[in-house]
Amino acid sequence: MANSTLDSLQEDGMDDMTQSLVSAERTLETEIAGLSAVRAALKNGLAAPFKQTFELIRNSSGRVIVTGVGKSGHIGTKIAASLASTGTPSFFVHASEASHGDLGMITADDVVLALSWSGETQELASIVTYTRRFKVPLVAVTSREDSALGRASDIVLKLPSVAEACPHGLAPTTSALIQLAIGDALAVALLEGRGFTAQDFRVLHPGGRLGASLKSAKDIMHSGERLPLVSVSTAMSEGIVLMTQRGFGVLGVTDELNRLIGIITDGDLRRHVSANLLEKTAGDIMTRSPKTVPPDALSASILELVNSLSITSVFVIEDGRPVGIVHLHDLLRIGAA
Repeated sequence: MANSTLDSLQEDGMDDMTQSLVSAERTLETEIAGLSAVRAALKNGLAAPFKQTFELIRNSSGRVIVTGVGKSGHIGTKIAASLASTGTPSFFVHASEASHGDLGMITADDVVLALSWSGETQELASIVTYTRRFKVPLVAVTSREDSALGRASDIVLKLPSVAEACPHGLAPTTSALIQLAIGDALAVALLEGRGFTAQDFRVLHPGGRLGASLKSAKDIMHSGERLPLVSVSTAMSEGIVLMTQRGFGVLGVTDELNRLIGIITDGDLRRHVSANLLEKTAGDIMTRSPKTVPPDALSASILELVNSLSITSVFVIEDGRPVGIVHLHDLLRIGAA
């Protein structure tokens, strides 16, 4: 009897696990269908208002004020953060707080992006009225163009009607996802439209691993007297001493014009071990055409290079001449790895 009960519980447990996976797959399929519907809309009726919104924000001298309540408010907070971090000044104003003084954050130069799936959110009334009174451009992100919000707005980003992943059709799931997706699409379009570069991105993301990965070679390289450089005719008796003193495990070999033409590593020394090693010149044992990076190479790409080549140091070259060297320890120190 005990074994029968245990078997039954195990079977029930397996059924629950299977049902949870079926539910998860159904949710993802529903939300993917929602994203596909937005993509299709961008090739149809959503294209014109999206372009208008893009031009309106790009040409604006103010900020993008994103607003909403509930799940739309949470999504709006993320959209505002994405815009701000990619070169479009933006912040979120909670619709409920707007009528308690936060309307003062909005200027005539700004663009208001209001999120409401139904377009009938009562809390948005004060912001909508304010934008109409002071002629602040208003863009609605809603599923109903004929809603109160839609009718009051200058531009309506009408999102397609989609099925919620919630089996009761009540919890904002697919609808929240496609609001976020159109916000991301707008942020990236503006990023590309403004020519926002990785270096610009770094200015706004100085902290953490992301900030570290956006540092360039010139920010972390060793230069000047720290460079382990010898001429092509330098005797290895001198070269090995310099290699040991500098501590990078490599020597750069330059020609008469100070151009880097080769490199000597610990591996090169092992391959040329012989009784007359110290009598040889750097040119005799160097490896020609070493891998190098420019001063503006990002630390993330340098890390990928040293890992792929199983090396510990790489020279930084400008106009063919070595101006610095980056060691794996430098990348670890700043947190790029």
